[in-house]
Amino acid sequence: MNRHANLDRRSFLKRVGAAGASAVIASRLPAPDPASAQDATVKADPSARRGGTLRFGVHTAPAHFDVHQSGTVANIGAQSPMYDYLIRRDPRDGQTIIPDLAQRWEISPDGKKYTFHLRRGVKFHDGADFTAEDVKATYERIASPPKGVVIPRTPLFSGVSDIVVLDPYRIEFRLKEARPRPFMLGAFASGWNIIVRKKTLEDNAGNLRQVMAYPGTGPFRHVSRKDKEVWIMEKNPDYWNKGLPYLDRLEVYHMPPFSPELGSALLTGKLDYGRLLDPVSWRKAKETPGMTAAEFPQSVIQAVFINNKKAPLGDPRVRRAMHLALDRHALVDVVKDVAPMLVGGFVYPFHELSTPAAELVSKRLGYQKDTRPAVQEAKKLMAEAGHAGGIKNLTFLVRDAATFKLWSVAIQAMLKETLNIETNLRTVQISQWFEDAAAGNFDLGISAIVSTLMDPSDYFSAWYGKDGPQNYSNWTNPAFHDLASQIEREVDDGRRKTMVRQAEEILEKDPPLLPVSYEKIYDAWHNKVRGQNPSTFFGIYDVVRWDTVWVAS
Repeated sequence: MNRHANLDRRSFLKRVGAAGASAVIASRLPAPDPASAQDATVKADPSARRGGTLRFGVHTAPAHFDVHQSGTVANIGAQSPMYDYLIRRDPRDGQTIIPDLAQRWEISPDGKKYTFHLRRGVKFHDGADFTAEDVKATYERIASPPKGVVIPRTPLFSGVSDIVVLDPYRIEFRLKEARPRPFMLGAFASGWNIIVRKKTLEDNAGNLRQVMAYPGTGPFRHVSRKDKEVWIMEKNPDYWNKGLPYLDRLEVYHMPPFSPELGSALLTGKLDYGRLLDPVSWRKAKETPGMTAAEFPQSVIQAVFINNKKAPLGDPRVRRAMHLALDRHALVDVVKDVAPMLVGGFVYPFHELSTPAAELVSKRLGYQKDTRPAVQEAKKLMAEAGHAGGIKNLTFLVRDAATFKLWSVAIQAMLKETLNIETNLRTVQISQWFEDAAAGNFDLGISAIVSTLMDPSDYFSAWYGKDGPQNYSNWTNPAFHDLASQIEREVDDGRRKTMVRQAEEILEKDPPLLPVSYEKIYDAWHNKVRGQNPSTFFGIYDVVRWDTVWVAS
């Protein structure tokens, strides 16, 4: 991870706040005409070459087509070019929040009203006019999904009490109580929250899982799809942001992440751009003349879940002992040729509210390269819990992927060697893993889970919250839940940082899961691909439209 990318991330919250402030200032000015409204978002570069096709390789095919209900890049990587958002992350840095279908917005002084002024003249791909009714229908579905629909981003909008259409091009979100502005603006700018037609939702009873190409307003529109192989799109000639996109055609190839097949397709020129490359292919691309490689962090934690409903795993001393027994630097090394990872704790190690990664690995037990002090403390905790002789016959549920299979064997050995904890590995396919985990059919289980935002208030609820959708450990800690609720409502950055550090201490002493590592993303492309710099991105879910990308030859 380069130094400049770290500097960009440290300034993330300040820049989001600045974006909100500029919108408030803009709201005091006369309504902009269409040309000046476009000046507030990404403008076409007159030096960019127009035309051509981009061949993009990313992840395997989606299991369904409902972007809102999804949590995988298999959906968003292929479908996002067809859709827009209210506001978006700037594709030039992946972080700054800028206008999109909302050309400007304002936030009330008490932080309880977010008013968005929408662009006029925007058309869906089927020719229908875009209005505030489509925004209302989209966000009411996200905030309060209909029966049978589960949307992972629903908790982001738990503070919203009403969504009010003021007129066809103004919409107001009213909050029960103020939330931190960077959190709320980040929620609206999430790449998952695509705007869809009200009529589309009505025609399909609010469930789009089986609807392959529902109309969007985005820079590309559907042409054809070959299941498990390729999704083809063409330029939207009526796109509201005049001059964009540059490309005539986009071909999205479904390929297994971190796979030699993906790497080979890129290196041999069958693809122009590859995402989720394995480290070996990425290093080859980096060394190949005429190619560029970039790395950036991802909103994913790799973790071992511990079923708190199974004795003796409900004892915090046992869980902390297991937490301290893991050699995380060795675990990162185990998969170094399969997938790129970095050491981290319970909060994103590259986020400004968390304990800095350098401090984590130098001072905190469980993250240091010298594991002897941590192992000594782990043995002491096991003895205090009455398990000095170890624990036998724990079922270890393993998600069927190369990284998890390698890690599970290494973790099995670490637990046995240090604490005499014996586990039996049971490897299952991804869908079966989540089904068994949700049903509690495991003692330990290893997988990865995703957050929407880098802000802790998102995953403190989703990963660690009581009854959180990704709290597979069935963990509860009233002190933590109370503190997380306060963090969610605290608007002062300084006080929030202090509280997040306090929350980290609770998680260290009473672990809801065992952090293994945090994922990095390896991208590479042939140098003819221009108009994108992913090295400053956070994750692969917010900047995926390809509207500013062009091909030089």
